[in-house]
Amino acid sequence: MHIVICIKQVPDSAQIRVHPVTNTIMRQGVPTIINPYDLFALEEALRLRDAHGGEVTVLTMGPPMAEDALRKALGYGADRAVLLTDRYFAGSDTLATSFALSQAIAKIGESFGTPDLVFTGKQTIDGDTAQVGPGIAKRLGLLQLTYVAKIPSVDLAAREIKVERRSEGGTQMLNSRLPCLITMLEGTNEIRRGSIQDALCAARSQVLKWSAADAGIEDLTKCGLRGSPTVVKRVFAPPARAEKAAQIDTAEKALRDVADELITAIFTRQPALEHELAFNGGA
Repeated sequence: MHIVICIKQVPDSAQIRVHPVTNTIMRQGVPTIINPYDLFALEEALRLRDAHGGEVTVLTMGPPMAEDALRKALGYGADRAVLLTDRYFAGSDTLATSFALSQAIAKIGESFGTPDLVFTGKQTIDGDTAQVGPGIAKRLGLLQLTYVAKIPSVDLAAREIKVERRSEGGTQMLNSRLPCLITMLEGTNEIRRGSIQDALCAARSQVLKWSAADAGIEDLTKCGLRGSPTVVKRVFAPPARAEKAAQIDTAEKALRDVADELITAIFTRQPALEHELAFNGGA
């Protein structure tokens, strides 16, 4: 089994600041980490590799410093790492990013074997769009299974996979053909601690660095700013609310009385909500 996992190096969101004048994210001095959602996808890819054999190739697009994230992934136990880095990728939005990554995945398939599975995290903590994974699937013609919480089984002989997918209405059990793309939810597994042997191998391993030409990308108008129809106009921190939160005294009160008081307070603040609920209930 050959599994490709796409990860992203992102700023640590706990330490991000917004410039008070330019309203842009201040990245200077902010440490970078592997996108947390991608770690759950990486762990799931490694578990499948351990159970069924094969290789895990880790792919990221970014500046040269993104090599650090790939070496951390190698330290967890990944077999191969590819860094897609080129000035043509600067300023890419999700459309341009999914194009470049899909081209690189196709090149990985030509070089190291066609992937049976492609993994991504459900989204990144810096963009929060959840668009890159589905975008890759669309460009590569892969079936996509999004917001996956668990993978009960993989049948390589039958070329089938069964997943548990979380949806707004509950949980779905889906069967799909291979190859396919999976976006993993957070908290779906326990991320392993890499062994000392993995850490030593990661330090010695070569990270493949591909330019646009190396990845077989011929149409550069689909990359970077030229290939990005969306532009971030402004980034700002939400202002603090002037209205203070109300507190309900629960001392020596029955739960039913507390609930009634809470509902009354909500309807007092939002009378339209009471009318809407009454209307829907009557219908």
